[in-house]
Amino acid sequence: MASDTTKTHPWHLVEPSPWPILAAVSAAVMAVGLIVFMHEDSPWLLILGLVLVMGVFTGWLRDVVAEAQGGIFHSELVQKGLRLGFVLFIVSEVMFFFAFFWAYFHSSLPILNNVAGTWPNGDLEAIGAGGIPMLNTLILLSSSVTVTIAHHAIIENDRPKAVRWTGITVLLGVIFLGFQIFEYAELILHSFTISDGIYPSTFYMATGFHGFHVLVGTIFLFVCFMRLRAGHFKAEQHVGFEAAAWYWHFVDVVWVFLYINVYFWGATGFLHLPAS
Repeated sequence: MASDTTKTHPWHLVEPSPWPILAAVSAAVMAVGLIVFMHEDSPWLLILGLVLVMGVFTGWLRDVVAEAQGGIFHSELVQKGLRLGFVLFIVSEVMFFFAFFWAYFHSSLPILNNVAGTWPNGDLEAIGAGGIPMLNTLILLSSSVTVTIAHHAIIENDRPKAVRWTGITVLLGVIFLGFQIFEYAELILHSFTISDGIYPSTFYMATGFHGFHVLVGTIFLFVCFMRLRAGHFKAEQHVGFEAAAWYWHFVDVVWVFLYINVYFWGATGFLHLPAS
């Protein structure tokens, strides 16, 4: 939490904060609520957990913004540490998605799994690379360009341009999520659900978690959009926007791998071979 006390060192040592323990409790409530929802179809504890998590997120973010705006907490050395910490966070996210890619390939390639049958399993048809997947790919690639334009606008101290292009990026993220929700609705109604076999399970887990990351990134960028309008970011200090931009580029790269492997390569016939 930010304070008016004079800072006499360059390190990132903030005052004691209630948010970490509250975040842990809120996440635990949400996790238990999800388990209850899956077993008893009762959503109320899950909804409570989501509300608590969003409340903690809002309060914690408010304090971080206050620290950044105070002028004494985010020194140049602290900014370097924050950048390094966020890079390590993205590395951990790479490992997270690696698990889903491994599950997909382990289940689909006979060379990795001798008990695998034809792919997709049963009489299911793999989702092709055209239509909504291709459209979403173009949307995300375009959004990667727009967020880069916004970043350079901040460096050039062109706030109106940065606001405009960040807003466009947020809009593209919302459009992507809208198309993915539509795709899921069509698949669930007419093709398969997550419980229909290993192909639907790996498909929904990989693309679903990516969609969740797009949602988080969109919220992240929307916060940056509002902060840009308030004049928070400057050419020499905009770590918050840098983190949002890096996260968005990471989300885009993951989608490119998903599109190539799950939608394109997985539906072209190369994986439709019986196990040896």
